[in-house]
Amino acid sequence: MSTPTAGPLAVRRRGAGDPLVLLHPLALSGELWTPLAEALSDEFQVFALDLRGHGDSAWDGKPFRIEDLADDVARALDELDLPSASLLGLSMGGSVAVNFAGRFPERVRSLVLADTTAWYGEDAVAAWAERAEKAVTVPRAKQVPFQLDRWFSPEFRERHPEEADRVVKIFLRTNSEAHAAASIAMGAMDSRPLLPAVTASTLVLVGRYDYATPPSMARTLADGIPDAELEILPDLRHLSLVESPLLAGRVRQHLRRVTETR
Repeated sequence: MSTPTAGPLAVRRRGAGDPLVLLHPLALSGELWTPLAEALSDEFQVFALDLRGHGDSAWDGKPFRIEDLADDVARALDELDLPSASLLGLSMGGSVAVNFAGRFPERVRSLVLADTTAWYGEDAVAAWAERAEKAVTVPRAKQVPFQLDRWFSPEFRERHPEEADRVVKIFLRTNSEAHAAASIAMGAMDSRPLLPAVTASTLVLVGRYDYATPPSMARTLADGIPDAELEILPDLRHLSLVESPLLAGRVRQHLRRVTETR
């Protein structure tokens, strides 16, 4: 049974055309997607959700699961009067998208999964419990070096400090308790049994140097989802779609398949 959100979900809208829902990583928000949403809004109506407890979305302070976040996406689609949409998820957002696409396959037109996983492994519960503890006990500013190293390559941080800083500011505004609760949800997640139920055309992207959700996890997704494509992206780390704006073209190409086959 889904846990209530105790309030509405915030959604940023941009553009017109076929609906595309963007789901953000842990401890960030839909604001992350501003550049990508701008790039795709000439062809798609883009909806960037703030997941439960993140950004401007409500949270009642109770524990939740990845399934609950997927149910929140279903509720958001209902409130937007969208029977179906394409989904793009990065990191935690990708894990939510996997769960949603496996449980509500008829509602997903096309799927892009970037730097994400359906399961974090045998030690996930303990590892993510430790992450959750740090989320609430370590000052947020002191968590930034750990996050930056996972998110972006050193070369990107040197060339584009303003973009790295934009993402850091979103992280600093995130509720630490919600960050911790989402970490526990990630540790408990195992959506692997849902992979064969995904029917949407699926593109799996992963940075070659993503050590948060490495290429081996992406391969498991691509092997488990029928007819999924896998692309390993040279030189990129965990936030591949932020570090490489040119990937918007690859995303567009994949999403167009839905409109071209209708």
